[in-house]
Amino acid sequence: MIDSDNESVAVYLRFKQLFGGTTARFSQRKKSRSADDETDASRQPFGAGRDPRGLGNIVDALTQELGWNPQLAQSALLVNWADIVGEETAKHSEPDVITDGVLMVRCASSAWAAQLRSMNLQLLAKISSRFPDAGVESIRFRGPDAPSWKRGPRSIPGRGPRDTYG
Repeated sequence: MIDSDNESVAVYLRFKQLFGGTTARFSQRKKSRSADDETDASRQPFGAGRDPRGLGNIVDALTQELGWNPQLAQSALLVNWADIVGEETAKHSEPDVITDGVLMVRCASSAWAAQLRSMNLQLLAKISSRFPDAGVESIRFRGPDAPSWKRGPRSIPGRGPRDTYG
């Protein structure tokens, strides 16, 4: 039994020599660190700046850093159109696209487009207060598109319909 103890001690001492003991590793790390590193608040386990942050705060900081805030604000504006104009008006109008600071809104009829044009300043004020990062500077309201006779199975090239309505 004494021989096995000597053998285990020999193996231990050999591994300690090859890999260094735990005390050797820690002493080498302490020697390589400077005095400034040890006083750094980020290295302290309970120092300033080490408090956990919420996921929402992290995502907000990330979107700000990557410059995604304008696109996200524009998407939120298009999704929340009914909250901005009201349910009844949202049934008859739909925001189409935002390009170069102009929000294009397609309306169900020209009467709805005219009504919304009269409310243009109020809607723009609501949008700029709720979604300031969207960058909307003006709103254009369009009625339904007029029918086109340029395409289809019975269209012919030329000047188009002239005296077809009697």
